[in-house]
Amino acid sequence: MSNSESSIASASDLGVFATIKRGISVTPEIVTGIWVTLLLAIVASAGKITVPMAVQRALDSIASSGADGVEVRDIAAVSLFALGALAIAGLCTAALNVRLFRSTEAGLAHLREKAFSHIHQLTVLTQNTERKGALVSRVTSDVDTVSLFVQWGGIMLVTSLLQLIAASIVMFFYSWQLALLVWATFIPFVIALQPAQKGVNRAFTQVRSRMGAMLGAVSEAVVGASTISAYGIGDRTQSKIDAAAIAHRDSAITAAKKVAVSFSGGAFAANLVLVIVVIAGAYLGVAGEISLGSLVAFLFLVQLFTGPVQLATEILNEMQNAVAGWRRVLAILETPIDVTSPAESAHAVASGPAHLIVENIDFAYPAGPKVLDNVSLNIAPGQRVAIVGETGSGKTTLAKLITRFSDPRAGRILLDGLDLRDHSEEDLRRRILLVPQEGFLFADTIFNNVAYPLRAHGMQSHMELEERVRGALHALELERWLATFPAGWDTHVGQRGDKLSAGERQLIALARAYVCEADLLVMDEVTSAVDPATEVAIARALDVLMTNKSTVTIAHRLSTAQNSDVVVVMDAGVVVEVGNHSELLAAQGRYSQMYAAWIAQTHNA
Repeated sequence: MSNSESSIASASDLGVFATIKRGISVTPEIVTGIWVTLLLAIVASAGKITVPMAVQRALDSIASSGADGVEVRDIAAVSLFALGALAIAGLCTAALNVRLFRSTEAGLAHLREKAFSHIHQLTVLTQNTERKGALVSRVTSDVDTVSLFVQWGGIMLVTSLLQLIAASIVMFFYSWQLALLVWATFIPFVIALQPAQKGVNRAFTQVRSRMGAMLGAVSEAVVGASTISAYGIGDRTQSKIDAAAIAHRDSAITAAKKVAVSFSGGAFAANLVLVIVVIAGAYLGVAGEISLGSLVAFLFLVQLFTGPVQLATEILNEMQNAVAGWRRVLAILETPIDVTSPAESAHAVASGPAHLIVENIDFAYPAGPKVLDNVSLNIAPGQRVAIVGETGSGKTTLAKLITRFSDPRAGRILLDGLDLRDHSEEDLRRRILLVPQEGFLFADTIFNNVAYPLRAHGMQSHMELEERVRGALHALELERWLATFPAGWDTHVGQRGDKLSAGERQLIALARAYVCEADLLVMDEVTSAVDPATEVAIARALDVLMTNKSTVTIAHRLSTAQNSDVVVVMDAGVVVEVGNHSELLAAQGRYSQMYAAWIAQTHNA
């Protein structure tokens, strides 16, 4: 059993090539048909070598024959051959780009899907170790950096490497002395490039991290816009966003400086080798070691050689940016899933009001003290149980464990005699449903919000969906309320339901809960933040919703406890009293004190 919740690392600690290897293993679609792609790259690179060869043939023919003896037909034939080779190379390059784009998009779409799916399998506690905006950044912009590199940098890296090899082979054919000189000039540059690339890698890792932090700050400000406006803290919020944006800007500038130095070094080395080849070639030409045509062809080959080397510095810089993004996505996939379920329940799961037993459970948040200590409960089928206690008493944490959003550190929770850990995810979510204090609505219609779980469970027939949704609205007596909207259930609720009141959002959430037909409802008191008129409708809907079900309610108002079959009183993570309302009042214990305080507060109000 896990002793601590996992946290999402800022980035994987794999090296550059280990990151690429791991990334490809996670999304093998990226290298689908790689041998065909390489063959196209070889043909594309080989085509470029024909131009220097045609130039050499033409110049040497003119130099040896004079103007009157030149075989124009031969030169034309060689030129046409080079032109045809370039045309084939162009077609291969186009085909290469299309193949690479298709395989890359397929692989990166799969990577996004896996990352998104993994995030949803993590516990809420683990998800909360990273800001939501930063998580979104990992699945979107960080994957985009990988996409840009593989689609542009990947193809350029492959073709540049093949072009460099082909140019080197032909250079040795024309003049081994000059070819060795070219390599002797570039080897020190390549050696010096390695530490520079490490610095670029660190710089881009910081860029990706600060991009995530900036998006996290922006998304937080957008979601909390009404709170920011209500408390007049717009300037303070703007300052936080500005600071995040400036931090990202500074890291991006630092990375750009390192890239500029690296690229300038490549440009200097390319120009230096060209000057050296011209001087050395002139000496070899005077000595009769190389013909004019061969020297000019060699200079063309040097351009074909230095172009990839210069481009390689830019590609490697982009690769560092992509690797930094890849590491952040892989860090999500490397985060352990603390709550796992078997594919099938240990034995057949019945339907009907659930019997829940909580046996001696302990729980503590990471690096914190116990918030639940040896808690035990026995909730009979069909019972309505209210859990009460001061803020921080552990009642909400207990609700999370009952719904298995986390697992206890010790003890166990049984649903109809079977440990929650032995239920399949599908069976558990079908039987236990959490109804939060404020129902979350999707930016869609009322109908689709109510029908959402039905679609998720594979019900595709619109007629079936309409029947279930209509049945829920009728059972909960919400038809008259729905009729107040001109568009009825086709009314769009807005982002997070912001076109509706808090009470109306809750009514839709209750209808959604009704269609799920769960056997155990765990509710964070849903009437604690609504107007009195809507509260009546919600109370009526709740009464219908809880019929023939076991219910556990986190009660913020003791009127809820008063109407429950059993009241569980918690204090500092411990169950201190259990009984019905009358029994607990007669016991003159903690509940009696809370009730007296609540009555006094109600009367004063």
